[in-house]
Amino acid sequence: MLLNVRHLSTHFHSRQGVFKAVDDISFNLDQGQTLGIVGESGCGKTVTALSLLRLIPDPPGRISAGEIFFNGRNLLDLKEKEMCDIRGNQMAMIFQEPMTALHPVLSVGRQVMEPLILHKNVSRKAAINECIRLLRTVRIPDAETRLNDYPHQFSGGMRQRVMVAMGLACDPRLIIADEPTTALDVTIQAELLEFMKGLTHTQRSALILITHNLGIVARYADQVMIMYAGRIIEKSPTPDLYRAPRHPYTMSLLASVPRLDKDIRQKLVPIEGQPPDMANLPTGCAFHPRCRHAMAICRKETPSLREVSANHEVACWMNA
Repeated sequence: MLLNVRHLSTHFHSRQGVFKAVDDISFNLDQGQTLGIVGESGCGKTVTALSLLRLIPDPPGRISAGEIFFNGRNLLDLKEKEMCDIRGNQMAMIFQEPMTALHPVLSVGRQVMEPLILHKNVSRKAAINECIRLLRTVRIPDAETRLNDYPHQFSGGMRQRVMVAMGLACDPRLIIADEPTTALDVTIQAELLEFMKGLTHTQRSALILITHNLGIVARYADQVMIMYAGRIIEKSPTPDLYRAPRHPYTMSLLASVPRLDKDIRQKLVPIEGQPPDMANLPTGCAFHPRCRHAMAICRKETPSLREVSANHEVACWMNA
């Protein structure tokens, strides 16, 4: 086991109240595995990833409870200097928004080389050569010249590729990819995802894929974790979840996307309503105002995750 998260909670304090962005979640990730985290915007996916790296801005955010064991060490017990040795080296994150994640006044080459020089203690010449190799890997044309360019000289898709190169620079043991294929065409998407998935086999790295794209999860993830209102509501091996989803929210997600194996005349079924206000969550199950199967108990008590089959857990009173 490479990553073991136990009862993690991350809250944000504001004038409107306490936002429980991540509320008591637990999951494991083994070497060589890929975990897909799926859910609507605002459900806590990115905050979960930032919590693993201890990048939550304090104030207003704070990891209020839980443990994060990475390679046998509880990251929440480490000093900041020790965390700096882990970030970008053993754990790397490919951030969602390359427009803001890249430093505007530093060349792309310098930003890709920084983790190599900082963590691998290589010479500048060796770092330049490795930088060129990484840029070529993510299909940046004329990499030798373009490493001297600045982020504003790249398109959005090219910047996203640079972010991927930075994340893979030090061959991390855990790669956290937050919407890594944003602004990329489908061909480049497939190449980069195949490359990252390949690392889980060749280097025994683990990969966390945060995405809205259920097709990507179906193809590349070994395990799937569905989040809603800061909580895990279903997690299981990928084939089991797509073959027999058990939570109404998961069923609704799958029913709202087009599939090649369905009749093209069949209408997609949208999820009614809006995600809840995180500062004013409804009592009971947070999904019950939008759920077609809601019962009286759903409005009163919050269900906990229960195992319904081998390695398949669901937080729903229908499966109690």
